[in-house]
Amino acid sequence: MPKQTITPYFLQPHSNIPNNPKLPLLVYEQVFPEKNDLANRFKEAFKNNNWRGSWVNGVFSYHHYHSTSHEVLGVAAGSAILILGGPGGEEIKVKAGDMLVLPAGTGHCLKSSAAGFQVVGAYPAGQEDYDICTKKDNSEEKKKRIAKVSLPNADPVFGDEGPLLQHWKQGQV
Repeated sequence: MPKQTITPYFLQPHSNIPNNPKLPLLVYEQVFPEKNDLANRFKEAFKNNNWRGSWVNGVFSYHHYHSTSHEVLGVAAGSAILILGGPGGEEIKVKAGDMLVLPAGTGHCLKSSAAGFQVVGAYPAGQEDYDICTKKDNSEEKKKRIAKVSLPNADPVFGDEGPLLQHWKQGQV
């Protein structure tokens, strides 16, 4: 596997967005530096590594999170600034070829984007029936669901030996 630049973000609860108390959000820079056919390349990699329910679209422009699943977002086209962790959270610029892995509970929202911004999203196998929660949904029940979401078996692009597993297993200790 080539050297991959990954930045972990441990996000605290913020503005009624729970975030994940144990697992970091991971931002992978330039997973696919060649820009041709990125949507299909992300979809194929996700499928091959047992991340399912893939879709191609943008990111909602309101703060939301998922209490029943982890999520991967592969940037297939354009660039954007995402707010991660809830209102006032981390603002991260992403561009075509980048990828984010959001543990269950992680708030995310589109702040702004260039024309043509597009992501491919997917979920670990068995977690495709995700929910969409907003800051109005913050409850002890949601936090309990987040704590019970199982770890994926593979990194969405790099498989069984991928960096996701190393970063997230440390969070489970």
